[in-house]
Amino acid sequence: MRQLIHFTLRSWLWWALGTAIAMLAIAHAFQTFGGLEPCHLCLQQREVYWVAIPFAALGLVVGRIPAVSRFDYVFGWLLAITFLIGTAIAVRHAGAEWKFWPAPAECSGGHTVTAADIAKLLQGEKYSAPRCDVAPWRFLGISMAGWNALISLKLTGWSVAFAIWRARKP
Repeated sequence: MRQLIHFTLRSWLWWALGTAIAMLAIAHAFQTFGGLEPCHLCLQQREVYWVAIPFAALGLVVGRIPAVSRFDYVFGWLLAITFLIGTAIAVRHAGAEWKFWPAPAECSGGHTVTAADIAKLLQGEKYSAPRCDVAPWRFLGISMAGWNALISLKLTGWSVAFAIWRARKP
């Protein structure tokens, strides 16, 4: 177990980069192939991963430059803050889905309008944007926002562990 933790910490920036890319790919696949249009809060959750990608990539570059490699722990803290924000957004979204609190007012305007949507409107059909307070998909009783909250929390924890571990390294 200790070796697995050490391996994860040594390669954490790669794990963070890969996970961020994978989360964006999964979200895009649900949208493209599953027909699940993102709501306003879904899009905000994706933005977190877009921010995490350059932090992780830059941290990998800095880690390879001997003169500044000892400062790569800073990128652990940047990732921790980024993923913590992602956790908060995902919890806010999951809470709105469970009706613990109201969804933000913007939740009716996060849909990207396609040519098909415009054609439907021109034919007189009603258009409804994706709602933040309705979970269109669940696995094991947990919505996509709920899973994202759990994953983001894990990413936050590992990023903090990496930052502390690297800061203590000579």
